[in-house]
Amino acid sequence: MARLNFGRLLTAMVTPMTDQGAVDFQAAAALAEKLVATGSDGIVVSGTTGESPTLSTEEKEELFHVVVEAVGGKVSVVAGTGSYNTQASIQLTDIAQRAGVDGLLLVTPYYNKPPQEGLYQHFRAIAQSTSLPILLYNIPGRTNVNIELNTMVRLAEIENIVGVKEASGNLNQVAAIRSLCPSNFLIYSGDDSLTLPTMSLGGVGVISVAAHLVGRRLKEMIEAFAQGKVELAEEINSELMPLFKALFLTTNPIPVKAALNMVGQQVGGVRLPLVDATEDEKKQLRGTLEQLGLA
Repeated sequence: MARLNFGRLLTAMVTPMTDQGAVDFQAAAALAEKLVATGSDGIVVSGTTGESPTLSTEEKEELFHVVVEAVGGKVSVVAGTGSYNTQASIQLTDIAQRAGVDGLLLVTPYYNKPPQEGLYQHFRAIAQSTSLPILLYNIPGRTNVNIELNTMVRLAEIENIVGVKEASGNLNQVAAIRSLCPSNFLIYSGDDSLTLPTMSLGGVGVISVAAHLVGRRLKEMIEAFAQGKVELAEEINSELMPLFKALFLTTNPIPVKAALNMVGQQVGGVRLPLVDATEDEKKQLRGTLEQLGLA
């Protein structure tokens, strides 16, 4: 199949909540529209940053519909449908496809810690259940399982597995993926702070958290690097690095939700087992936002 152009800057969107802890679908539509207006080429809905483990299937389905209705046709809408349960992932993938999303993000199964053949068969089974293009999501820091290189190469041979969000933090692994997988296999950084290093090794861009706050500037950095304006890209990267770090001073998405609320984009709090940012964490965040002229 032709590789769908998801774009260079995708935002892993938070899921707004009401004061009572319910999903705020109206705020989700507004946030998706804001992200498009500030440079995002695509929106990832119900990923880890969207607190997918604590969203019900019904909430995810409604989110898919709401975001597709709000920004579908303008940018790519990618649904997070992966989990540690292969059959449940297939069922959610079907729901997402019927909702009209453009692609899927499938996280490596967590907790049950499958061997490499289990990973391959898991992703293969989901891919065979859908016609949608798929991005794998490799984040061993959260799942305790890495998609090893040989497995990645095998998965890249599956027609509708078109790329990976690589969040292992291992740039040698990024280089090897680029070397051994097809040239049109998309590699996205899963860490804002590693966007430029990943692009220098053949990556296409980033699936970002920071784009919630600095989308235009981040897009400028990515486009500058892609156009060979390396010094400008490095300058912007240095400027934004304090924010990249501040947004992970505790578990994502706690800091980014706190920061969004500080700048007037009301997204509410997080669901247990996550807890809201402490006063000290908020103070650190506010200082970084003020340093960048965001608050």
